[in-house]
This record gives sequence, structure tokens and C-alpha cells, in this order.
Amino acid sequence: MSPTPQPESDVDQGSVPADGLPTSPDDPRIEVRRSRRRTRTVSARVEDGAVVVLMPAGLPRAEERRLVADMLSRLRRSARRSGARASDEDLMRRAASLSDRWMDGRARPGSIRWVPAMTTRWASCSPASGEIRVSEALREVPAYVLDYVVVHELAHLVVPGGHTPDFWEVVRRYPRTERAMGFLEAHSRTLAPGSGGAADGGEAVGDLVQDDGP
Repeated sequence: MSPTPQPESDVDQGSVPADGLPTSPDDPRIEVRRSRRRTRTVSARVEDGAVVVLMPAGLPRAEERRLVADMLSRLRRSARRSGARASDEDLMRRAASLSDRWMDGRARPGSIRWVPAMTTRWASCSPASGEIRVSEALREVPAYVLDYVVVHELAHLVVPGGHTPDFWEVVRRYPRTERAMGFLEAHSRTLAPGSGGAADGGEAVGDLVQDDGP
């Protein structure tokens, strides 16, 4: 009997965040490449938004599904670890991508960087200098929540002058705004202990969540 193929320890999820990766072996974004030269190892990587799983040829269908599911799990763990290690340069690339996608490229920060966790705010923006600061407390949140906070700060560069209706119109172009607001409200105690009003233009939970009132 042939030895059971073993997943390689190394997986490459590229720049795709954990919540953007497939979760099911049947996801159409997964491509299985079978090789008769590969007899004992399985590996996975992301190519152009698709997950490519490399494995030996001739395996039973059930075994292929099991191995694909295992590699998807490994990719997600790798993506979460990479997100926690993201640098200021990664944050700038993320901001540029979000600006291009949701603001027609109009928001171009002078800088965007991680700063030590603060007790009263998660992020801040100085429109005059174009500087954006993001709290280290947000490193562990889901990618869509971090994206929302970055979009929110970028919107201050497009519509300066506070949280006006025009400002919120720009923010809400990001389609996961409501879900991210719900996450921030639910986790405000653990992410920003004592959050209330924020000084120096910073964003506390009340600033990142739009009031439904008049």
C-alpha cells in the first residue's frame, strides 16, 4: 500500500486575507493539480485569487477532499499569522487598494502606520498632513473590520470636516460597513477599554459607528 501523502509545512497564501480564502473543498476557486512525479507530499498556494493544491495523482476522491480541506485550513492559519505581522508598508498598500476600489483613487494618505494600542481610540487621521494612524489593537480583528476602519480614515481625506452626511456616503461605498460596525460595537470593551470621546481627531467606537438618528 502506498504511503499516505503528507502536507508540506509550507503554504503560501500570498496577500489574500484569511476571510478571503475558500473554506470548502468544493469551492470553484480551488484548482487541484495532480502529478505522478509527486508521491508523498501535498502543497498549496494562491495564484491570481485561486487556491492551487498540488498532490500526487491517483488518489481516491475522498482522500483528495480530505487533503484539500487540510490545506485550506493551513492557508487560513498562515494568512492570520501574516495579518498579525503586517508592516506599515502592507498597511499603505492596503489603503491604496481600498482607495482605488471604493473611492476612485481619490484618497492618497501621506502615511499610514501602526501605533501602540490606545485606550480611547482605534485610529486617527490628520487631513492637513494626510497622516493616518491605526491602533495595534486592530491587528487581530477580521480583515473586513480593518478594511472598514482604513476606509473610514481615508474618507476623512476625501471629505474633511467631520462625520457629515457626505462623509458617510463615501464610507458606505464599502459594502461591509454595517457588519464591521456591528463587530466594533460588540467588541468595543475588549478592543478599546474605556472608549468614549477621542482626543486629537481620533476615532472611538462612537465615531466609527453611524448614528441612525437625525
